[in-house]
Amino acid sequence: MVMVWDVRPQVLRHRLASASAVCALALFAAGCGERNEYVPPPPPKVTYVLPKKEEVTRYLEFTGNTDSINQVDLVARVEGFLTSINYKDGSVVKKGDRLFVIQQDTYQANLDGAKAAQASAEAQYTNAETEYNRQATLGKQDFSSQAVVDKARTNMQQAAASVDSAKSNVELAQINLGYTVVAAPFDGVVTRHLADVGQLVGHGDPTKLASIVQVNPIYVYFNVNENQVLRIKEALAKRGKTLRDIGEVEVDIGLQTEDGYPHKGKIDYISPEIDPSTGTLQVRGLFDNQNLALLPGLFVRVRVPTQRIPDALLVDDTAIGSSQQGSYVMVVGKDNVVQQKDIVPGQLEGQFRVVESGLSADDKVITGGVQRAAPGAKVDPEAQPATP
Repeated sequence: MVMVWDVRPQVLRHRLASASAVCALALFAAGCGERNEYVPPPPPKVTYVLPKKEEVTRYLEFTGNTDSINQVDLVARVEGFLTSINYKDGSVVKKGDRLFVIQQDTYQANLDGAKAAQASAEAQYTNAETEYNRQATLGKQDFSSQAVVDKARTNMQQAAASVDSAKSNVELAQINLGYTVVAAPFDGVVTRHLADVGQLVGHGDPTKLASIVQVNPIYVYFNVNENQVLRIKEALAKRGKTLRDIGEVEVDIGLQTEDGYPHKGKIDYISPEIDPSTGTLQVRGLFDNQNLALLPGLFVRVRVPTQRIPDALLVDDTAIGSSQQGSYVMVVGKDNVVQQKDIVPGQLEGQFRVVESGLSADDKVITGGVQRAAPGAKVDPEAQPATP
């Protein structure tokens, strides 16, 4: 018997679809028999560097305040009308510059009168001396009595005293005339004037005209505790020095708006006793201030060098984390497993932080991808070029 296939298109498409469905069911059944295993993600990538080794200087850090080396009030010591003001408020002046002038005619007249009185007294003394010499000669020849000679001697001595008194009056008149000029006692900056031209000053009590402040050089005062003083003494002893050589100790300061400690000076005074109420010693540094960058009364950061460390370990400050237990860094340990190392951080040197303890020179400190580095987890480390 001959079989006849129906090859009409619609019948053929239906049969092909049925065959495809059967094949798909067969493949699904075969797949359900396989195990579905978890494939862990690759370890996170991190970058690391070895601690930087270099010589650093260890410092003690303090806070302090600047203060002028000299500051005085300029006052009118004689009475009179103010005739001139010869400076601009806030200007820098030199020692001896004339700042204020008080009317001088009255005091000049007093000086002239005193000089005239001195000349008169000197003339009287000359006459009295001549008279005494004449009477003394006559007395030796018995032409004059001893009483007359004694009176001539007394007149001469009184005339000499009058001359001395007249000289004193001249000096006093010169001093008072000098007081009419108020000059700068030292180089410095003068504050605004407190009296105007034409104002009567020096009436009754001295009148304050202004103040002058010497700011070059300038002082910086700060306090150190007993332990810090002992550390400074120890540092001096290593150099064969004592506190008597305190003037050789360097001190650096920086303002709040400045980076680092750009101002260099020397310690020139340390208190000989500890303040029992605070347990501290007052220390003073002396700084050059030619450009007037420092003003009295400013708050400053202070540091004093105590020790040089030839091979200190430094790490990037951003690699250091902190917790309630203290500071730490993440390092790449054996088999690329992350370890957390507790450290004692020191002072900041630029972008690097000195590590006092807790780190070794061969530790691979993680600097990049720290947020992906968990203690005990594996990482894919890559060395980062060292920063110079």
